[in-house]
Order: sequence, then C-alpha cells, then structure tokens
Amino acid sequence: MKSHVGEPAAEWPATLDIDGLLESGWRSRPFRQFLLKVHSRCNLACDYCYVYMMADQSWRSRPMVMAPELVEIVARRISEHAHAHSLNSVSVILHGGEPLLAGREYLTKIIESVRGEAGPNVRVDAAVQTNGVLLDEETLRAFDRLDVRIGVSLDGNPRGNDRNRRYADGRGSYAAVARALRLLMTPPFRHLYGGLLCTVDLANDPVETYEALAGFEPPMIDFLLPHGTWESPPPGRGPDSTQAPYADWLITVFDHWYDSAGGVVIRFFQEIMHVLLGGASASEAIGLTPSSLVVVETDGTIEQVDSLKAVGHGAPATGMNIVNHPFDDVLRHPGMVARQLGWEALSDQCKKCRFGRVCGAGLYPHRYRPGTGFRNPSVYCADLYRLIEHVRSRLISDLRRPSG
Repeated sequence: MKSHVGEPAAEWPATLDIDGLLESGWRSRPFRQFLLKVHSRCNLACDYCYVYMMADQSWRSRPMVMAPELVEIVARRISEHAHAHSLNSVSVILHGGEPLLAGREYLTKIIESVRGEAGPNVRVDAAVQTNGVLLDEETLRAFDRLDVRIGVSLDGNPRGNDRNRRYADGRGSYAAVARALRLLMTPPFRHLYGGLLCTVDLANDPVETYEALAGFEPPMIDFLLPHGTWESPPPGRGPDSTQAPYADWLITVFDHWYDSAGGVVIRFFQEIMHVLLGGASASEAIGLTPSSLVVVETDGTIEQVDSLKAVGHGAPATGMNIVNHPFDDVLRHPGMVARQLGWEALSDQCKKCRFGRVCGAGLYPHRYRPGTGFRNPSVYCADLYRLIEHVRSRLISDLRRPSG
C-alpha cells in the first residue's frame, strides 16, 4: 500500500511505501498512550484553544459524551492491543473539551472498565487533563480510590492566566483553578498531582509566570508553544523566520530556573538536556522518539495527535473507528508511520542542521506548510535552534568548570 504521508496527504512531494518499509524490516511501535476524548465540550473559552478556536471544527458534529457502549469497546480494543504486543503497562488519559464535565462517577467507570478488560497482567496508569475549575474534594476522593493522576492547565499569575483562559462571559478562571490547586496540594491528594501545563504568552513576564506556577509546588511544569503552522503562524511571529521571540522568553525562564538549581522539573528543558547528553526524549516536542499516542473521539473515531486540529479541518483523521478497526490497523496509517519514522521523516534542511537530532523538527503539527505538508522545519525553527544552542552552552560551561 502506497500512501502520502500526513494531512492533507496530497501535499506530500513523495509517497511513503508502507509495505516496502515492513519488508525492509522496519516495525511500528505499539501504542502505549490512549487519549480518550470523553467529553467534547468545555466550560472555558480559551482564545488559543486548538479544539474550538482553530481550523478543525469537528467537535460541532460529535456527541457531547462518549457513550457507555463505546467505552466498553474502547476498553476491549486497548486490552486487545496490549496483549497482542505483550505490553505490561499502558496509559489512559481522560481528555476533552473538559473531561470533568462528564462527571466523576462516569470517569471512574471508564477507568474501571479499561482496567477490568486489561486484566491483572497489564497495568493501566490513568490520568486526567483538566482546566481545574470543577476539581473539588469529592472528585479528588474518587480519583484517589483509583490512583488517577491529575494534570492542570494554568498560564501563570491572575493577570497572565486570565488574559487567555476565560469563561465564555469573559470572567477569568484563575481564582477557581487556584482553589483547586490548593486542595490538590494538601497531604491527602498530593500524590495525585501530575503537574501544570502552561501555554507561553509573550505578553506575560517569563520569570513572573514561572514563579507563579512554582508557587503551587507542582512536581512538573510543561511549557507549551502556542499552536501554529507556516500557513497560520503563532502569535508574535512575523514574516521574518529568523525571529525567535519564544526562544528569548524561554531562555529567560531557563536561566532563572537553572541558576536556582531547578527546584521544579520543567519538562521542556529537561528533555532538551536529556537529548543533548545522549539520552532519549519522552516528549513529542523534542527529539526523535517515535510517537506512541493515539486519540479516540467521543463518537468512537480514531485520530492522530489532536493538536493536528490546528492544521486544518479533518487533519487528525485516520478514517477509522473503534467499532470496526483494531488499533493495529491504525498503526499502518501514513500519518502514524510518519510520526514513528524519526530521522527519515525530517526535511533535508532539518537533516543538515547541527541540532536536527535534538530538535527533531519540533512538534509535528508545527511543521505544516501548504504544498509540502509536514516535511518542513518547525514554524518555531529559529526559536528551537536558539534555545537549544543556549542550553548546550550552559551545560558545556558547567561540564568544563573545575570540580571542587
């Protein structure tokens, strides 16, 4: 089967011969992360959201909640995949929209269903990614019973967060999220605390943002670059591709964090350092580690990484659904193959770059350009290069410093 890589497929300059790859000995990696879109609506109206505010508007035609019968099928499919590939553990991430809108009882039933189907020989690590405004003590007690890790989105201090993360009526969400985080920080629930996600806003002071997040004592902070493509650049990026405002912002945070002995893990920086020092990245935003994530929408359709919604309507689609297709079928989808090929999926420009193996062309959706699809450097190429170069310089300086 020959197919173009990526979406829109016809924009790739060359076809990807999947059968030829398999005959040559290449093997896809099984899925280990199953992101379930359990609720397709949200109680916030964040202005940078790739689900509701960007090109793909498929949420409008999807059911609000994943039906119980689909949950049962998803659970069986995950078990089927795990046992077929002799996996001893998988991760299930409850996502949305806002997953807590589905109700704590329903979310716990989903986790119980997946674990019941997986059986005693496959550990199912469960997590929920939430905006936090509905996170209360009863919900935390329910998640505690099942050891469900909780990731919360927050963009810094009240001013910085509420610039973008607001209710539909314009009210800011900071106060409600802060209340939830203070509850999550208490001893009975601290072990459930997965960390904070923060989308970079150039209008926010970088050190103030970091300190506001660190004040909630997260085990991990992950800074996310706003989604954008070469066709629709992210905020603050002009026509000059050599500009690197996001690197400047992140370097300021990095130096402040690094000089203070890095009390909180910052995932983006940690992954860059791991790869620079010869390790592998656990993030799709850095390095060449093959993707192991697959998405199931509320209607049972199976999709690629959902941030592809920033590219165009239908960009994450695979044409498959959980009722009629096992996950092994999805592994052969050209978009999935491209995200597992690593070095071979990169553009010639990336392969010639001194940091090509460190950067890995960045997050897959950020590479998109009409006419050449995803075989391009990231729209954040200049930012990633400058940031990686700076981190490398700091590491080299420390490694050369005499001991004692």
